[in-house]
Amino acid sequence: MSEQKSQAIAEELLAEATRRLVRTADGLADDEYGAPSGLPDWTRGHVLAHLTLNAEGLAGALGGIVEGERVPMYASQEARDGDIAALAAQGPSAIRTRLLGACTDLAAAFAAVPEDQWDTTVDRVPGGRTFTVGDVPAMRLREVEIHHADLAAGYDCRSWSPEFVVLLLDAMAHRDPSSEPFTVRATDLRRTWPFGAGGPTVSGTGAELGWWLTGRGTGEGLTSDSGALPQIGTW
Repeated sequence: MSEQKSQAIAEELLAEATRRLVRTADGLADDEYGAPSGLPDWTRGHVLAHLTLNAEGLAGALGGIVEGERVPMYASQEARDGDIAALAAQGPSAIRTRLLGACTDLAAAFAAVPEDQWDTTVDRVPGGRTFTVGDVPAMRLREVEIHHADLAAGYDCRSWSPEFVVLLLDAMAHRDPSSEPFTVRATDLRRTWPFGAGGPTVSGTGAELGWWLTGRGTGEGLTSDSGALPQIGTW
């Protein structure tokens, strides 16, 4: 799939994915925000705080481009982690309000960036990893869909659309999640993705493969023709 087509699909999917996330956040009772999420040491409130600050950081960086300034998403990794903990501690009402505002601001910020600036790079933290403006819709879509499932609040990887699953597997195949090569075969999509050259073939639905490739679960529903699943890193 071409990069331009992938970006267009991601933009289209992100709007609905964001609406679903906000509905889930609004539907949680206050005492459910403190329940454990699917991520170690994080409550549901922490996951939603992260998604809020991720949107705020991206909106700020994109706004900087429009203003002709280089603004990183986060001042530092430590500041990012501290801000997540602080917002999570403020409670459900604050999280809901800021999440909705951040998602709205991000959509407006992306729309304001001229197309001739989509190749402009953005810093995650000063001196850290960079990405382009054009990468933002797909990046944010992965954040929203995967962490929505991490909430363990009735939305899981089986809720993902086939279009998102293809984008996710495309993106993961460009990473190096394992020290050993393998191939994944999505039985429902009738497609394969190589992770290096050679090695065993891991089969399952696209959503199950995507969940496993992001370091979640234990490979439920997957099979490997070598008899064992390859070891992978975290997302």
